Amino acid sequence: MANAFISGTGSFVPPRVVTNDDLAKDYGIDTNHDWIVQRTGIEARRYAEEGLGPSDLALPAAEMALKNAGLQKTDLDMIVFATLSPEHCFPGAGVYLQQKLGLCDGPNAKFVPALDVRNQCSGFLYGLATAGSMVKSGAAKHVLVVGAEVHSAALDLSTRGRTVSSLFGDGAGAVIVSRTDEDRGLRSFKLGADGRYADNLSQKVWDIRKRPFIPQNAEGIGQVAPEMMWAQMDGKVVFKNAVERMMGVLMEVMLADGVSGGDIDLFCFHQANLRINQYVQQHLGIPDDKVVHNIQRYGNTTAATIPLLLAEAEASGKLKRGMKVAMVAFGSGFTWGAQLCDW
Repeated sequence: MANAFISGTGSFVPPRVVTNDDLAKDYGIDTNHDWIVQRTGIEARRYAEEGLGPSDLALPAAEMALKNAGLQKTDLDMIVFATLSPEHCFPGAGVYLQQKLGLCDGPNAKFVPALDVRNQCSGFLYGLATAGSMVKSGAAKHVLVVGAEVHSAALDLSTRGRTVSSLFGDGAGAVIVSRTDEDRGLRSFKLGADGRYADNLSQKVWDIRKRPFIPQNAEGIGQVAPEMMWAQMDGKVVFKNAVERMMGVLMEVMLADGVSGGDIDLFCFHQANLRINQYVQQHLGIPDDKVVHNIQRYGNTTAATIPLLLAEAEASGKLKRGMKVAMVAFGSGFTWGAQLCDW
């Protein structure tokens, strides 16, 4: 039976660094470095310049992943794009990336399907499971899976919004999922969701159930109330569910593969909050040398965190061929997932 493995990784973050002190100095937010670090572990994040969307950040990450896989763009059979911050309500970001990759141009144009995944922080793992299943079934040979976010345009960068706005940054990560006959690659995965908590972490912006779906003033101009425009989060509920679901789904995939924590060489946790990840790590008895973090430098890049971690770990030599990797994420929805991989 064919297997699916990650043949290439890539990443990109915008050059602009925004430190915790910058949030106070440049935006007037009543916060400070120590307050943010104590609660989240975040020291800085990246912000994209105006005019850039997630497909713009995804492009260099995708090109790097293709190069590292030794493939051309025309070798791709599918694009899976995970993001909560697409350029528009519709169409999705995947078709914009397809066009920017040049797949629609010239005599060798290849109009591959582009699937958008809207599972927020769990989006990359949902996309990875989809790509792996497509490759293993024979429906595709090479699938590009991207997680990319431009959060900075939709953050309440004021004291009112500091609890949420201090968490998020912009970035992109990409992997190529390819077919192989070798005994390696993506192993067991588990995905889940609990819609009872859908409103505990959300950014509603507009409500399609209403007429009109955005309130209008006398001139017909849409006006969005702050509680609809900006992300809202019940931090205590999110923290409690995150640690429970991440620990639970990790144990489920390890049990399904017949392995224990000691068999895992590297753990890649979604980078939402360093304190959540440390809590999970401590309760599962995972040593520090088996865990990689980058939230200190990038903040929460949502769907991009895990592919960013994979690309950085591989580039630094921390992630090597033959290692067993565990990936796990939890996010809005609530949604969660875990994936084991023999690198």
